[in-house]
Amino acid sequence: MHAPLSASEKTAVSGGRNAPVGALRAFVTLLVIFHHTAMTYHPYAPAPKAFDAQPILWTAFPVVDPQRVGAFGILTLVNDMFFMSLMFFISGLFVADGLRAKGAGGFLKGRALRLGIPFVVAAALLAPLAYYPAWLQSGGVPSVAAFAAAWTKLPFWPAGPAWFLWVLLAFGVIAAGTYAVAPGLLDRLARLGEGAERKPARFFWALVLVSTLAYLPLSMTTPFGHWTMIGPFTVQTARIGHYLVYFLAGIAVGAAGVGLGLTDPDGKLARRWWAWQLAPVLPIVGGVATLILAFSPNPPPRPFLDVFGGLMFTLACATLSFAALATFLRFARRTGPVGASLQANAYGMYLLHYVFTSWLAWMLLPQDWSGLAKATAVFVGATALSWLSTMVLRRMPLLGRIL
Repeated sequence: MHAPLSASEKTAVSGGRNAPVGALRAFVTLLVIFHHTAMTYHPYAPAPKAFDAQPILWTAFPVVDPQRVGAFGILTLVNDMFFMSLMFFISGLFVADGLRAKGAGGFLKGRALRLGIPFVVAAALLAPLAYYPAWLQSGGVPSVAAFAAAWTKLPFWPAGPAWFLWVLLAFGVIAAGTYAVAPGLLDRLARLGEGAERKPARFFWALVLVSTLAYLPLSMTTPFGHWTMIGPFTVQTARIGHYLVYFLAGIAVGAAGVGLGLTDPDGKLARRWWAWQLAPVLPIVGGVATLILAFSPNPPPRPFLDVFGGLMFTLACATLSFAALATFLRFARRTGPVGASLQANAYGMYLLHYVFTSWLAWMLLPQDWSGLAKATAVFVGATALSWLSTMVLRRMPLLGRIL
C-alpha cells in the first residue's frame, strides 16, 4: 500500500488536476479511439451498402475491412457497456467547482465555448470529413460535390462522436438551472459524496438502482440499439436517462472535492481496488448471454430479455466504472511528462480522432495484412496524429482556450 499523501500532495490531488482522475480521463479517450478502430474489423460488421440504404449503418461502421478480428466482438461489447457512461461521470466531477467559482451564468458561458463551438465545428466539418471514406467504399464517385449532394439528402446529419458534446452541454444547462434555483443543493450533494468514501458499496448500489430505473423503461419501449436523430443531435435513446444519472453521480462526488470522498487515493475504494476487478465478471457474462439468447433460433420473450439484459447492462456499467476508477486511484499517483501531455490533449484527441481512424482504415483496405495488424496500425496512427494535431492547435490562442 502507498504511504499516505503529505499535506502538499493532498492539496495537489484535491485540485482540478487530480492525477488519477486525469489519467482515467485520458485512458477512456484511448478506449474511444480503440472502439472506433475496432469497428472496422468487427467480426459482425455489415457489408458496405449504398450510401442512402436503410438502415444507414455506415454511421457506426464508416469503413468495413474484409479482414476481421474475432476478439473485437467481445471487446467492443464490453467497452460499450461502460466507457461513455464513465466519461459522463468524469465530466460531472468538475461541475460543482465550476458552478461555485463562476455562478450559473458564467458556468454556461464557459460550457458554450468549450462544448458548443466544438460541437458545431465537429458536426459541420469533422464529421463529413470522417465519413467521406464511407461514401467512397459505398461506391460513390470521388467528388466532393457529389458527396455533398448525397450528404444533404440524408434524413439526418451524422455528427459522429460529437454527439457526446451536445448531450453534455444539455446536462450542463440542467445543472446550471438547478443551481440557479437551489444553490444549496450542492452542499447536500457534497455530503452524499463524502459518504461515498466511507461506504463506496452503498454508493455503488444506489448508482445501480437509480440508473436501472432510468434505463429500463426506455429500453423496454424502444427498439434495440435505437438512436434518436434530429438533425445533428443524435443520442442512443434508451441511454439518455442512464447517462444523466452518471453525470449527476459525478457532480455529487465532485461536490465533496476531487481527490476527496470517493476519489480519495487513500480511500476505501482505492484500497480495495483488487476486489472491484472481480465484480464485472458475472454481469459481463450475463450481458453476452443475453445477446446470444436474443439472436438464437428460439429467443425468450422480449420482456425477459429487456429486463435481464437491462439489469446486466447497468450492473456491468457500474462494476466496470468502479473497477477502472479504483485501479487509477490506486496506481496513478504521479503524472510524468508523457502522461501530462496525453491528459492535456485528450479533449482534442476525442474531437479529431474519428477523421484519422476512418481515413487510415480506408487507406489500408488494399493491404494484404491481418486484421489485427491493420487495427494496430490504425490505432497507433490515429492516436499519434490526433495527439500531434491537438498539440499544434492548442498553440493558437482561441483554440487553446477551448482545447
